[in-house]
Amino acid sequence: MRFTPLLAVPLLMMSVSPALAKGCIRGAAAGGVGGHFVGKGHAVIGAAAGCVVAHHHYAKQARAQKAAARAHR
Repeated sequence: MRFTPLLAVPLLMMSVSPALAKGCIRGAAAGGVGGHFVGKGHAVIGAAAGCVVAHHHYAKQARAQKAAARAHR
């Protein structure tokens, strides 16, 4: 049961595109620290949530930059 996250994390990291991995890593670090301060056992959940939120933020930012580049052509 405790080994499942050890197997799932590398598989999830391989599925993340390299351009957005930076956001996921930053979000996971921030979420892990926040979850650690919330209570025992929440660091992993915080890291997963932080990764998802940061991935969404950077994807939205990348779409906005692409739209701005198309508008300036």
